[in-house]
Amino acid sequence: MLSLHNVTKNYGTFEALRNVTLDFTPGVYALLAPNGAGKTTLIKMLATLIFPTRGEILWNGDDIVALGAAYRDILGYLPQDFGYYKNHSPRQFLLYLAAIKAVGRETAKRRVGELLETVGLADVADKKMRAFSGGMVQRVGIAQALLNEPQLLILDEPTAGLDPKERVRFRNLISTLSKDRIVILSTHIVSDIETVANHVIMVQDRHIIANAAPAQIVSLLEGRVWETDDMAVAGKSGLVLTERQENGATITRFVSDSTAPQMVSAPGRRVWPVAPNLEDVFLHTYRDEA
Repeated sequence: MLSLHNVTKNYGTFEALRNVTLDFTPGVYALLAPNGAGKTTLIKMLATLIFPTRGEILWNGDDIVALGAAYRDILGYLPQDFGYYKNHSPRQFLLYLAAIKAVGRETAKRRVGELLETVGLADVADKKMRAFSGGMVQRVGIAQALLNEPQLLILDEPTAGLDPKERVRFRNLISTLSKDRIVILSTHIVSDIETVANHVIMVQDRHIIANAAPAQIVSLLEGRVWETDDMAVAGKSGLVLTERQENGATITRFVSDSTAPQMVSAPGRRVWPVAPNLEDVFLHTYRDEA
């Protein structure tokens, strides 16, 4: 188990996180917040790249700072900006990293072969990465994070810049990897985690404001999300979330802070209730943030 107890992080006089308390067991945890909300700060503390100003982070009851190399041996980490050698093939690059991690030569060969199959790169294992798409490079990044068969896998904004097909492939891979380990996924892209995460952790104003299953978080807006083809209704009744074109009309999705919006639409126009989703909660929660 990974546990944080009253963790605070300051950068000089700036407080990035305050009194964060969390527990992680095997499964997928999504850190969901806008850019600049503190997700990366939390991720870097979990990866021991920076350290708490106050509080403690424990792995099975032991402080991760005191554990040192023993903690990093069970950790796999894909940073937001993944560096790699473009003139290396995935196999060359992963064998190089395995040597740095002191993985035995024969074990490394076997492990690299298995990982290239896992991330769907076996057919390009010996091609130079300079011609790879962003999604293919990210799959190499996931493979390197799995080299030491980690019990804790941390992924920081892993789908930024990927096309929709690559994001679907990535989500399927994460679902498979989470069966016997803790996976912590930091993102501001709601669709990446709506179906794959067991828990969603939302951060706002330096605090954890939600830590629950996606369905439980979505239920916060139950009965409050509506759609209309009359923009005036949405504007008068609550917070506009999204708009889309449908059959020549503009359909506006909005949250009403009352149990029902003001039905002031013009004749022939309608307002109807819809089921909320995680994106609705995200837009509603962070409506005042850039």
